[in-house]
Amino acid sequence: MKVKRKFQGVLLDEALRYLEHSPEVTIPKLLRLLEPWAQLPRHRHILQAVVTAWEDENNNWRRLLMRAFDQLAPPVRRRFLTNFLLNASLEGIPRGHALAAEHQINVPWAILMDPTSRCNLSCRGCWAQEYENTADLSLATMDRIIREGKELGIYMYLYSGGEPLLRATDIVALAERHDDCMFCAFTNGSLVDSQLALTLAQLGNVALALSVEGFAADTDGRRGAGSYEHMMNAMDHLRHHGALFGFSTCYHRDNTAGVVDPAFVDSMIARGAFFGWYFTYIPLGQHAEPQMLATAEQRLAVMQSIRQFRREKDLFFLDFWNDGDSSGGCIAGGRRYLHINAHGDVEPCAFVHYSDTNIHNVSLWEALHSPLFLQYRQNQPFHENLLLPCPLLDNPARLGQMVAASGARSTQHRDRESPEVLAAKCLPAARLWQTKAAEIWNEHLTAQ
Repeated sequence: MKVKRKFQGVLLDEALRYLEHSPEVTIPKLLRLLEPWAQLPRHRHILQAVVTAWEDENNNWRRLLMRAFDQLAPPVRRRFLTNFLLNASLEGIPRGHALAAEHQINVPWAILMDPTSRCNLSCRGCWAQEYENTADLSLATMDRIIREGKELGIYMYLYSGGEPLLRATDIVALAERHDDCMFCAFTNGSLVDSQLALTLAQLGNVALALSVEGFAADTDGRRGAGSYEHMMNAMDHLRHHGALFGFSTCYHRDNTAGVVDPAFVDSMIARGAFFGWYFTYIPLGQHAEPQMLATAEQRLAVMQSIRQFRREKDLFFLDFWNDGDSSGGCIAGGRRYLHINAHGDVEPCAFVHYSDTNIHNVSLWEALHSPLFLQYRQNQPFHENLLLPCPLLDNPARLGQMVAASGARSTQHRDRESPEVLAAKCLPAARLWQTKAAEIWNEHLTAQ
């Protein structure tokens, strides 16, 4: 088997060299070469769907692939294929599934880390402000997490904060050390200059998700004057050098119409973005503004718009709260990902600030056995209606039950908010969405 895989790897390297000259001929060959790595039925189905899409010259996924060839630097194309598709996905996911089944724990596909809690902006309603803003994960700690993660088949690492690019030197160093991994940093874009964009293009294995709230008025209204211009400048630098990037947006009551406006999405494509990651506002901490929570109608509009965009736009869309029906419910608690904050607290999710384990005291393997993570595994999915995936926003009582059963504590150093207080802020929105989601789910079941 190892000899066969080595031979397939040689063929893959050869195909990548030809890709530089004739993508329309080579891309179908590359897709066929990937087939032996597809161990899971879902992965085989996805590969076949891409092959089918490629055969249609008007298909938006074909346009996305061709745009990647035209825009991305050769190291980026190569690292995305080998690190993201092969290592992190086609080989890493089956490895994680096998370990999870054997040991009855969750083994994530990706790890989200906060290199720092420091930030150069002060955005309205930002959950990261509830942490003390003086903490950093050391380079040695992040390196250990990645080394231990690779032993479990984890080759995908994301960074949030704070502003992770305040630690850009260390992020580059980790990408160089772990050139078999894929990395992505959520950033406000203000620190992206031409030199950093060139470095990322040369590395090939670091993508950026630039946080934007819509057009200039909505972005500057939440992030401060000039933020939208900084973001556009960053995108221009990244596109010029061929680095991989997309956008990340948080929709709330004031900006939902803007971020699902086709004109906004088209503007992101025109700037060179390859993916769009949609989150919704969560009222974490003492300075939260529950009135910013999206209405049920707005959340439905986002879900419907993104599903329409996936059929039309040459952009990869991720909808963190509304894709439960395709992800099998909540992906947190290590089921698909986990979060390690800048203090080292191992949390189930970036939006769930409770923990019973600190990475400075345990290995990653030990952290996956923590009582809180085992509670997640035992209780997922949190609702039979997979459009209600979240134990906080959709099923507010469930989080408090798991925190109590595990003995976890709040990791918000500024206010130590209890899960009951947080749930109370989410409950009105949860009840309205539960009604709407039930209508949609029943229609779905009837259609089936």
